[in-house]
Amino acid sequence: MSDFRQQHVIRASDIGQYAYCARAWWLISVVGAPSANAAELQRGAAMHRRHGRATWLSGVLVIAAAALAGLALLILIASIIAR
Repeated sequence: MSDFRQQHVIRASDIGQYAYCARAWWLISVVGAPSANAAELQRGAAMHRRHGRATWLSGVLVIAAAALAGLALLILIASIIAR
């Protein structure tokens, strides 16, 4: 069995690239030929990283908001009980 078949993980992008042009997928994935649009691919990867960071940050902010709301509720309950 070839080294490619033993170590290659098929990703959704591989399937999309293969569906778009099987020959281009073969040239890039099997032969290792460089992509003609490397700059666009790098820009896309950078955009995905920025989006991933923004998504992560929004999740952190949701957790922080929930924690603050819980803390406010505890303070409210404590002030009602203390009366």
